[in-house]
Amino acid sequence: MAESHAVAAAGPKPRLRWIIPVAACIFGIILVAGTIMRIHDRHQLHAMNVAALVPSVTVVHPGGHAVDTLVLPGILQAWYSAPVYARTNGYLRKWYVDIGQKVEAGQLLAEIDTPDVDLQLAGARAALGTRTAQRDLAGITSRRWDRLNAQNAVSQQETDERRGDLAASEATRHEAAAEVERLETLSGFKHIIAPFAGVVTSRATDIGALIVAGTAASQPLFTVSDVTRLRLYVRVPQAYAARMREGFVAHFTVPDYRNRQFEARLLHSADAVDSQSGTMLVQLVYENGENLLKPGAYAQIAFTFHGPEPQAPPTVRVPASSLLFRKDGPTVALVDEHDHARIQPVSILIDFGTELEVTGLAPQDRIITNPPDDIGDGDSVRPREGGGHGN
Repeated sequence: MAESHAVAAAGPKPRLRWIIPVAACIFGIILVAGTIMRIHDRHQLHAMNVAALVPSVTVVHPGGHAVDTLVLPGILQAWYSAPVYARTNGYLRKWYVDIGQKVEAGQLLAEIDTPDVDLQLAGARAALGTRTAQRDLAGITSRRWDRLNAQNAVSQQETDERRGDLAASEATRHEAAAEVERLETLSGFKHIIAPFAGVVTSRATDIGALIVAGTAASQPLFTVSDVTRLRLYVRVPQAYAARMREGFVAHFTVPDYRNRQFEARLLHSADAVDSQSGTMLVQLVYENGENLLKPGAYAQIAFTFHGPEPQAPPTVRVPASSLLFRKDGPTVALVDEHDHARIQPVSILIDFGTELEVTGLAPQDRIITNPPDDIGDGDSVRPREGGGHGN
């Protein structure tokens, strides 16, 4: 009995020795697996944080090379335009033409009633008659004294005095005649005439209106414009100034004829760039034989260039939102093949509002449309294609 109890007591010991190592292994596996999972989660969280620090940007491609058409605003002006002022004071007696009427050169536009000038002219003519009578009398006296002097009846001194009286009378008569001519000329200004053939584009007077001439407050009574041809003025950016040559043909449109294009020929240019605006004033001429267009009208002129200017730098169009202003001047942020930002200086040629025409870029470049203000050269970014930027 004692032996059987001893055998029963010694039986479980080998099994206990086997369970303990297995449990230890399982615990170790669980510990290692938990540690690995925590490390993985930590690395994943770190990667997510690092990825969150890389900004996501939208990139577009430039619109290719600059288009061959340059559209600019301009103003139409009459070939000749003359404000017609009064040259004498008085009251307007009558006007004969109104706005929109065609007139010929020298045609009577209005008449001014000038009583003051008329009275002055009458007085001047009377004074001229007096001076003429005095001159005639001095002439008779001088000739008489010449005959007496030849007979030694009077002294030479007295003869010379009579000759001097004749010369003085002649001079005073010339003065009176000049005054009459001045007043006649002034009286002639009572007739307001057209300086050239054209159209009356303004009338700023009416019957009975007081006419005051020769003062700073004087207003033109009429404006006559020659609209058979029109001048078209436009300011061209300096980048296109070299292409503006006499005879260049451009097309333009006006708001009142939206579906029609008109043709104008470049006549002259200022041949100088305005330092304030960086543009050059260009004058074109339009033959207005149909009398469709009006002076003072707004126009949009399209300059179409056939082929690039020799030795001109390539240009592209980019969104205005892509521009950055740094101390070195205007720049844009590009994305290279390694998804790093690269700051590229550019030169602005034309500002179209939402678009800019610039040099310094290529059509295959990837441009960040709305770059952060603090973006730097070499910063990592996550580009997202925003589509092409075609013209």
